[in-house]
Amino acid sequence: MKISKNSAVTVRYKVSNAQGKVLEESQEPMAYLHGGYGNLFPKVEEALEGQEVGYKVLVELSADDAFGHRDEALLQTIPKSQFPPGVKVGGHIEGQDAQGHSRAFTVLKIKGDQVMLDGNHPLAGQALRFQVQVIEVRAASEEEVAHGHVHGAHGHHH
Repeated sequence: MKISKNSAVTVRYKVSNAQGKVLEESQEPMAYLHGGYGNLFPKVEEALEGQEVGYKVLVELSADDAFGHRDEALLQTIPKSQFPPGVKVGGHIEGQDAQGHSRAFTVLKIKGDQVMLDGNHPLAGQALRFQVQVIEVRAASEEEVAHGHVHGAHGHHH
């Protein structure tokens, strides 16, 4: 079966930076719903369109095609008194950006009674190399299409 819109695709992947340093590698296969559901970078989906089990590809992504450019407006400093206990530098917390949207923040620094947070994705501003190998392709169920993601093994569990 060829990969097309509403295919449930299972892949193994490896993400490297532009210098070739491996940043993330799948330990288990990952399943996604193909066809513009936001489950995979659009350029990677484009490279997989029409392919079959066994296909391997290396896709070079600019920062725009990956996690976007760093946005300095997503840096925040909050009083330590508002900071949840137990989180350390490098830790992650859920919070709200200046527009009130929920966002994950990384703790950059704790200085005196101030905590500095970064709401950018850790890979924002970086070009990435995304290596993918197709492990399985099948037609997605009506429920998976309605939910916008793959269910079951290597997919989303409700």
